[in-house]
Amino acid sequence: MSDVIILGAGIVGVSTGIHLLRRGRSVTLIDKREPGRETSFGNAGIIQREGVRPHAFPRDLAMLMQVGLHLSTAARYEPLALPRLAPALLRYWWASSPESYKRVVASYAPLIGRSIIAHQDLIEQAGPDAAALIQKGGWFLAFRSDEGLRKEAAKAQADKERFGISHRVVEWPELKTIEPDLKGGLAGAIHWTDPWTVTNPGELVSQYFKLFEKLGGTFVQGEAKDLTQDASGWSVTANGARLSGKQAVVALGPWAPDLLDKLGYRLPLFVKRGYHMHYGTEGNAKLNNLLLDAEVGYVIAPMARGIRLTTGAEFALRDAAPTPIQLGKAEAAAKELFPLGDRRDPEPWKGARPCTPDMMPIIGKAPKHDGLYAGIGHAHHGFTLGPATGELLAQAMTGEKTAIDIKPFGMERFL
Repeated sequence: MSDVIILGAGIVGVSTGIHLLRRGRSVTLIDKREPGRETSFGNAGIIQREGVRPHAFPRDLAMLMQVGLHLSTAARYEPLALPRLAPALLRYWWASSPESYKRVVASYAPLIGRSIIAHQDLIEQAGPDAAALIQKGGWFLAFRSDEGLRKEAAKAQADKERFGISHRVVEWPELKTIEPDLKGGLAGAIHWTDPWTVTNPGELVSQYFKLFEKLGGTFVQGEAKDLTQDASGWSVTANGARLSGKQAVVALGPWAPDLLDKLGYRLPLFVKRGYHMHYGTEGNAKLNNLLLDAEVGYVIAPMARGIRLTTGAEFALRDAAPTPIQLGKAEAAAKELFPLGDRRDPEPWKGARPCTPDMMPIIGKAPKHDGLYAGIGHAHHGFTLGPATGELLAQAMTGEKTAIDIKPFGMERFL
């Protein structure tokens, strides 16, 4: 028996394991795939220190019409999924009202504030191979219209004054000198200078996993089934074996309901699916920095495998077949700005971002059971917040004072 079994070997599960091992706990990490191969693998690779404002549900009529008529690149929905998604999406819309959203941001900002701190801690411990994946030049939020750029610049200035987040407003002539191979069509960009970017997000999780093993953690590959509690703690079947721990952590991302529902935690979780594809470039073109085309809704980023294009949000059922529509629209829009070359992957990568209606993750103890904890529901910021969540969970599980107040992230808010 271990002190702790952790279900899910994405960035949240691996990070939680590291922090528990540092505190003298024995840990068994369980996942059906190799660590970091699911949601943690397919993202834009930003450690988003500036991301104090989680993605709200659109409330302006123009945007809702674009999404409703399938005209938007940033978001689309599968009509057949709407009946099952509607209750959670209605709560999401309500939490995105101006007054509710203010409260969300106030609670969310301290958590985002731990992002760089927590990643830096693990990177230093993981060693030079992890550090080599990190770029500290920030990223660019680009706008095609001057109106959009000025509006975002005002918001960025407010966030600087309130949260201390650094940025620069970069007009098109300067942006062209930074990225000479951009074709044009942009008014400029907000250069967020505090965040870090990662050239291979999946590999960074692999480097964290190596640290987990170095500290003495055990990994079992197999699908976790039948999580149950008994007098000695928690046990689960995986790879034909029964694995036990005095405590258990559910860090399964979009698969968490498969176990938590059976324990009486019917949480209003839903997924936003996303896609990525890698590309070469035409000629000798080079992209130096990550760029988000804000008014269209996709990211292009220089990665180890080439230029990674990541899409916006697709509202669909978790296990539904992939749809290429959103990636196709984003690819066409990206080629207007940058000379993308041929696709390098045989098919698009598809992942599911686990979301809550109030845009905040669930971090902490499950209220109906002793020894059961969860770190789920990080939506667009799972890669950013994985190490911070792991730190907070380990602190809570070992009786330490948490680095920030985790009450706003308690599971009980949905029960």
